[in-house]
Amino acid sequence: MTFQDQIKQGIPNELPSIKVYNRAVNHAPKRKDILSKAEKELAIRNALRYFDKKHHAVLSKEFAEELKEYGRIYMYRFRPDYKMYARPINEFPGKCEQAKAIMHMIQNNLDDAVAQHPHELITYGGNGAVFQNWAQYLLAMQYLSELEEDQTLVMYSGHSMGMFPSHRNAPRVVVTNGMMIPNYSKQDDWEKFNALGVTQYGQMTAGSFMYIGPQGIVHGTTITVLNAGRKIAKNGEDLAGKLFLTSGLGGMSGAQPKAGNIAGCITVCAEVNPKITEIRLSQGWIDEKITDLNSLVSRVQKAKENEEVVSIAYLGNIVEVWEKFAEENLYVDLGSDQTSLHNPWAGGYYPVGISFEDANEMMANNPELFKEKVQESLRRQTIAINKHTAKGTYFFDYGNAFLLEASRAGADIMAENGIDFRYPSYVQDIMGPMCFDYGFGPFRWVCTSADPTDLEKTDTIACEVLEELMKNSPIEIQQQMADNIQWIKGAQENKLVVGSQARILYADAEGRMKIAEAFNNAVKTNLISAPIVLGRDHHDVSGTDSPYRETSNIYDGSQFTADMAIQNVIGDSFRGATWVSIHNGGGVGWGEVINGGFGMVLDGSIEAEKRLKSMLFWDVNNGIARRNWARNEGATFAIKRAMEVEPKLKVTLPNLVDDSLLQDLF
Repeated sequence: MTFQDQIKQGIPNELPSIKVYNRAVNHAPKRKDILSKAEKELAIRNALRYFDKKHHAVLSKEFAEELKEYGRIYMYRFRPDYKMYARPINEFPGKCEQAKAIMHMIQNNLDDAVAQHPHELITYGGNGAVFQNWAQYLLAMQYLSELEEDQTLVMYSGHSMGMFPSHRNAPRVVVTNGMMIPNYSKQDDWEKFNALGVTQYGQMTAGSFMYIGPQGIVHGTTITVLNAGRKIAKNGEDLAGKLFLTSGLGGMSGAQPKAGNIAGCITVCAEVNPKITEIRLSQGWIDEKITDLNSLVSRVQKAKENEEVVSIAYLGNIVEVWEKFAEENLYVDLGSDQTSLHNPWAGGYYPVGISFEDANEMMANNPELFKEKVQESLRRQTIAINKHTAKGTYFFDYGNAFLLEASRAGADIMAENGIDFRYPSYVQDIMGPMCFDYGFGPFRWVCTSADPTDLEKTDTIACEVLEELMKNSPIEIQQQMADNIQWIKGAQENKLVVGSQARILYADAEGRMKIAEAFNNAVKTNLISAPIVLGRDHHDVSGTDSPYRETSNIYDGSQFTADMAIQNVIGDSFRGATWVSIHNGGGVGWGEVINGGFGMVLDGSIEAEKRLKSMLFWDVNNGIARRNWARNEGATFAIKRAMEVEPKLKVTLPNLVDDSLLQDLF
């Protein structure tokens, strides 16, 4: 049976042979046993509804065993035999280009070279799933192969509810992930309802089919490290010879060493998972691997003396590194953490003093003790970090909920007022005021031809557009423009592609629209050989409401509301997005954030040009308007500028209050 026939078949009528469990692949840890006997029976019943009744006797026992062994029903038997990767768009069966482009994106998310736990359909972050099980994948791909331009596929947490009549300008796919009733959004609620097979954690770009490998965060991390370096610079010097200490090489966090190299510093990144470490080493995302602390100290001292630009992975626990560097009086210039602390009890963070294997066993079989060990480890890590910051280290939370979980563990992480954290979020200090308030965020595109020459052409086009825009850009955004031009010029030599032929570039609304229009024209004139998919990370100007990350520099109290993300997705859907998604959860955790995303296919048509101008303008300025209303100075500047460009835009501006008027009121 050909690849196209397998896609069109969907869930097979006859059972495929049982798959051998491949231990060479990086697998998700066993999830804890949280369901009652009745709930386990319900989970089996839920799983069997995908299959003909004649198979229920066999599959019920098989799924029960998976639930017992892994804590989830993944339906490994139904994992396709064909290789999973971002094939050229013309290799996918389908009745419309938009649906085939979405299939291209889905397969990229599940590529072994891209996904963190590919056989469990998890792209990154420990639990960021594309689908809950392989039946859902097969069904979705079948529907997409049949989808027409006047239909919309509706997806509930990985499950394809069905194709509904719509119209050409409606989204082809609408995705929701984990949209729980608020009182059922705690960590154990995810464990329970995910085990039942009725919801999933889509992370940000995993469950919205827009992940482009660690490149997606390399650029943002590069900007963060560069600007953190500017904050600590004494005389405008660069990062040569300065040390950036952090942790996490899986999924999104794997971008850190590559970003450190681009920014020009010494990066030490600790990771406990040997498989992930080897993957990053083989991909060239880290330069060296060290397994001994004394050797690590010597290597870093040498790198400092020679002002090397080098990225070093330490295979071991980050807590030991912070403590050892303090003991050896090894100065850390920049410090952060990017373990998946949004998922602290299920593999997102590994406690110090316990082997990787033993921790995985404890996590599944003694979850209460595992939680105690994690919190003990966070307290130790915080003590060590505090020793470094007392000497001048600039430490920032990288949006992974480190500060939040450390505070919940009782660590010495709070400011003197007992309300705020001792250390800032990188959004508060860097990305919010420098980028998001001005409308700059992670615009990205994918060449569905899968042809590297097409990607190279798009790099050239984007650079030319930015250089032209920079000529007339106001002084307030000149630095952002310069950083992005430098980034795109170095994109090819930095070998950022893992998986699809994709690129990320921080741009404002004007930049996104101009670049997208140029891409659409390139497709129209056959300069680019196949449609281009536009998207962004949800970690952007207006896609995400997250009080400890994306909206942490909102100080009017509305950082705990989710109006912006919901409005974003609603607005994108009727302004021309090809697909939209809205998720509970993301980089900082289930119940802690609501985030929305989109995908848009540029096929060279006049309709695509109209859609991109309408949707991209809204997608950015929705967030700027909200940030402006929160009295963020940069956002007020940016929205005023947007209103000058677009006469039909009229945004409510805040009136500022003299602080002295409030001093004696209460």
